[in-house]
Amino acid sequence: MRRVLILGAGTAGTMLANRLADQLDRSWSITIVDRDDDHHYQPGYLFIPFGTATAKQITKPRSSFLPPRVAFVRSGISRVRPDDNEVDLDDGRILGYDWLLIATGTVPRPDLTPGMGDGSLWYRKVFDFYTMAGALALQDVLAGFRGGRLLVHITEMPIKCPVAPLEFAFLADDHFRRRGLRHKVDITFVTPLDGAFTKPIAARELGNLLEDRSIRLATDFAVERVDNEHSTLIAYDGRELPFDLLVTVPLNTGQQYVFESGIGDESGFVQVDKQTLRSTRYDNIFAFGDATDLPTSKAGAVAHFAVELFGDNFQAAIAGRPLPNAFDGHANCFIESGRGEALLLDFNYDTEPLTGRYPLPLVGPMRLLGRSRINHWGKLLFEKLYWQVLMRGRSLPVPTLMSMAGKDQED
Repeated sequence: MRRVLILGAGTAGTMLANRLADQLDRSWSITIVDRDDDHHYQPGYLFIPFGTATAKQITKPRSSFLPPRVAFVRSGISRVRPDDNEVDLDDGRILGYDWLLIATGTVPRPDLTPGMGDGSLWYRKVFDFYTMAGALALQDVLAGFRGGRLLVHITEMPIKCPVAPLEFAFLADDHFRRRGLRHKVDITFVTPLDGAFTKPIAARELGNLLEDRSIRLATDFAVERVDNEHSTLIAYDGRELPFDLLVTVPLNTGQQYVFESGIGDESGFVQVDKQTLRSTRYDNIFAFGDATDLPTSKAGAVAHFAVELFGDNFQAAIAGRPLPNAFDGHANCFIESGRGEALLLDFNYDTEPLTGRYPLPLVGPMRLLGRSRINHWGKLLFEKLYWQVLMRGRSLPVPTLMSMAGKDQED
């Protein structure tokens, strides 16, 4: 019997398990590994600090989304031994494979910035919201915050869901406005980039929105350390930003087993061909989603579109044929802007986010890089589609490869 082993039962891993269960005959065994049975809808972390989502709402059993023929092994991963086609688990078991699919995502590492995760202010005045624990702790603090200097900070790129820090800043503005405290809260968005986003048109539109909401923008800020004694964020160039509350996105890296197995780059991300997601070093390894070094956003949409194209490629790979489908880096994501509105981005490796309409030209109904209430409802609806459609291995009625239809092209 031929063996497929999937590491990670999150977004990408669960979609892969469902699709392969439909596509492979019974001469194949399919096994998936993860440390626990808690599947988190991670975009929901953003809403927990503001009291508009709960931990229970965004958590469901991983096992309930896996087909009966897929064996679910609950354990952490110790090491991949690609020369032996084996994976060592934390509990001492060894799993062999013929094909290995890696989808274990990325992990926040506040311990890698001096004074952040190891400082006395961690979870007192310094918080993350990319973990369940951080989002829940921040909810209590925001509820009692009556004024002062709030920094919304990105340590370094790449990060999981690169628009989420902007969303947090916009939702914080809205949160304090509704509480009648906005005039008492000074909000600064602090980024290592030279603008509000990575590409010019989106950076312009989002920068304008920050200015419209009276949110300061501190760019090119390469953080050196967090000074816990003086509650100050310090950059390598000497700039200092004092804070009463620091909401940070710590450095993101790949999983520790990737480092120790020697199958990733210096940041722990698996190196893959950007069009096929096949390992550049091992022909029988593929990687997906946030676990890869793909030059695009680490977001669920990227995993979704890449997995859509994988079935035909995998059939070709096991037959020793050239892989027919080329992934274009397609990503799209909603950006909550507060006040019941949101923006939408749609882009790929070669085309930056543009203004326009999505998914249909002129009709939309969603606006690209423009605030609208329907975009906001689209983001809220997506949670239901995530659980009921994507995690079941089904397709959404949108193009897998990015289309220029409906996009406004600027000189």
